[in-house]
Formats: sequence, C-alpha cells, structure tokens
Amino acid sequence: MTRSGEFLRDHGCSVTGHSSRITTQTELRIKLGCRFKFDLPQPTPMIALLNVHFSRVSDLEYPDHIITTPRVPMSGYRDRFGNWCTRIVAPQGNFTIETQTIIADNGLPDARPSTGVQTPVENLPNEVLVYLLGSRYCETDTLSDKAWKLFQHTPPGHARVQAICNYVHGQIRFDYLAAQSTRSAMQANQEAQGVCRDYAHLAITFCRCMNIPARYCTGYLGDIGTPPPYPPGDFAAWMEVWLDGRWWVFDPRNNTPRIGRVLVAQGRDAADVPLIHSFGKTLLTGFEVWSDRIA
Repeated sequence: MTRSGEFLRDHGCSVTGHSSRITTQTELRIKLGCRFKFDLPQPTPMIALLNVHFSRVSDLEYPDHIITTPRVPMSGYRDRFGNWCTRIVAPQGNFTIETQTIIADNGLPDARPSTGVQTPVENLPNEVLVYLLGSRYCETDTLSDKAWKLFQHTPPGHARVQAICNYVHGQIRFDYLAAQSTRSAMQANQEAQGVCRDYAHLAITFCRCMNIPARYCTGYLGDIGTPPPYPPGDFAAWMEVWLDGRWWVFDPRNNTPRIGRVLVAQGRDAADVPLIHSFGKTLLTGFEVWSDRIA
C-alpha cells in the first residue's frame, strides 16, 4: 500500500500462473482471475480496476463480475481512459475482493508493425497527444537529453522503439524484492533495478522524449510459451506505442513477443491504473493472480 492509498503490488512480475509450455501457435482458452484479502481497521472507500479491458470483452466466455466477501453495494464508471472502474465501501474487518473468467485467445505472439512508420507530431490524432507528455512516473523533462544522446542515430519508428526496449531490458536488473511504488523512470535508470512497471515507465519515457506516443498497460500475462520454472502469479506491466497509425504492444521487461497477454487497463503511467485505490489505511493479508491455459 502506498502513502497515497494506491495498491500497486501489480507489475512485480511479468509472468503469471502455471501454464504448460506451448510449442505451436493455436487458439486457446485461458482461465484468469485475481483475489485480494484485506484487514481493514475502519470502513474504507475503494476503487477497483480489475475487469478485463472492454476491447477484449467479446472474447470472454462469461462476465468477469467482481465479487466481494462480505457482499457490499457497487457502482461502476468509465475513467478518462475508458477503463471500467468499480466503486465500493469495504466494511471494517476482513474483506475479500475477487474476479475470474475464461477468455479465448488466438494463441499468437504479440503482433509487430509491418513497416513501423513514426507519425510526425503535427499529424498525430488529438487523443494521442497526451501520450507524448510527461506524467507522474515518466519525467520527460529530466530524461530528454539522455534519450536523444542514446537514440538520435537510430532509425525512427519501429527500429527506434526496439532500440529503446533493448536498452531498458539491459539497463534494469529485475528484482522483485526491490519493488518500490514511488520509483520513477529516472530513478529506475539510475538505480538499474526494479520490476516490470519500472521497465515500462523507463521505456515509455524514452519513447515520449523521441516524439513517439507511448502509454502504460497493465493486465494478465501467463507463462504460456515459456519454459519452467514459473514464478508466483502477479499482474504484468508493458507499454503500447503509436506506429503505423495504431497502437502496438512492446514489452521491455521480457523484450520478446509473448502469448496470452490480456489487457485490463491503460493510462499515462501506473498512477492512472492502480488495481485497487483505497481511501484509508488497509492491510493486505492475501493476494493471488492466475492466468492458466485450459483444454
């Protein structure tokens, strides 16, 4: 729990669940979900951002309704980025919030742009411009000079984005125990350690410095297509960049296309998409995430 009440344990790992390895690209079904358990000293308002993104709703076999124990009234709304948010007031004592579903997936790795052309700033759609600006964890002002020194000689577009991912992947050492909810992109670059949200923040910042719109994404990413051993389940963080007139997934933590990625929410950085934002003191007593291939 951060001082601001944003629960950001998500993005500690870039893989979740315990799926068997896949060697061929086939359509598959994925059982996914999460469960949070809290001990609350007083009734606590919360905003939960746990539902699968609307762009994947048609792939769900059944709705991923949020369930709480004990049951409480809920209301929903769309935030400024189109993410589905659920408002509740959790009662004092032990409280659980969870969701699960089964989703169909094409079984293919993350797509890559055919040409990867970078759009000049003056031709970008109005709604994309916000993803060129600095934000809470992405300090474009302090990292701009470094970005241009590192990447000014790389070809613009896809090649430049990949060069940024390569740098970030090599610069940051993954360390789950080193996770800090307040670490910014600049700090991640200086400290050279972090978790997948730190990889995403640094890559996003460098892209924006190079006039490439980039946004932060959170969601499920199972072990499908990867060899064991598998770490405990957690949510993942990656980025999307605007090339060829649309958004494309890039994952600087794994730095390779992956199978079975399921988007939950997107925004400027992690501050826009905490899984659970609580307005009061909370103690997390349990946390589970799963994203498993099923027959």
